[in-house]
Amino acid sequence: MEKIDFSGRVAIVTGAGGGLGRLHALGLAQRGAKVLVNDLGGAVDGTGGSATAAQKVVDEIKALGGEAIANGASVTDFAAVQAMVQQAMDAWGRVDVLVNNAGILRDKTFAKMDLADFRLVLDVHLMGAVHTSKAVWPIMQAQKYGRILMTTSSTGLYGNFGQSNYGAAKLALVGLMQTLSLEGEKHGIRVNCLAPTAATRMTENLFPPDMLDAFQPDAVVPAMLVAVSEPAPTRAIFCAGAGSYEMANLTLSHGLHLGLTPDTPERLLAALPQVGDLAGMSVPGSGAGQGENEMRLAKAARR
Repeated sequence: MEKIDFSGRVAIVTGAGGGLGRLHALGLAQRGAKVLVNDLGGAVDGTGGSATAAQKVVDEIKALGGEAIANGASVTDFAAVQAMVQQAMDAWGRVDVLVNNAGILRDKTFAKMDLADFRLVLDVHLMGAVHTSKAVWPIMQAQKYGRILMTTSSTGLYGNFGQSNYGAAKLALVGLMQTLSLEGEKHGIRVNCLAPTAATRMTENLFPPDMLDAFQPDAVVPAMLVAVSEPAPTRAIFCAGAGSYEMANLTLSHGLHLGLTPDTPERLLAALPQVGDLAGMSVPGSGAGQGENEMRLAKAARR
């Protein structure tokens, strides 16, 4: 088996002062990466802040013989993010890996949710990843190498009661990954997503007590390491939890050509089981895949 090694590589991990981010930072450092540990040091809901969380993880990495520096920037502040990336460049001269892990929760049903809480969750998860990715992109382009990981969620992929803001942000990260992977390919930049299932301070109350051990965050780290490794794929949605690993895809059904007549809406309604049939589903190579499939069906109908 090929050994995953990050010797000589520089990684930035956001939200790495605790939980899954801390383990991501440690996992990269243990395999040779120099790590910038970023964390605002706030509460789960994003309030407060302290630089000590990131520094503690830096101290852990150094105690293991690794190299690391701390950063307390909020990923919502693009200028602070640019300074964070420059901090890594000043220290080590390159940035090879970006793990977008920072996030907060402001859970409520959509009916009761304040719009400010909706916007803030989008700002941290989605715009936070946009800011960091934008800041490292020209560096990765210039060095013809980069690995970027977005942290998505099963809530984004499949929904979860009371998390409309979080789910919207997390699926938006998949859309961001889809396009960045296409634009980054010629520059040696690979972009993937990770949907973790883990008992962290954000989620530990969701698991039965007898399953907490199985869903420790450590079990997600192997998927992260693969997703940002040199031989990593691109445009993949890794899923991981409790030692199990899956891949999710946004698929397109084979579909059905109905043409356009006055009764097309009624015929479409009647044909929904066939239109949505799982048989023959595909994973389009880009957004153009939908149009290509529709063109194929239209051409076949003309024969």
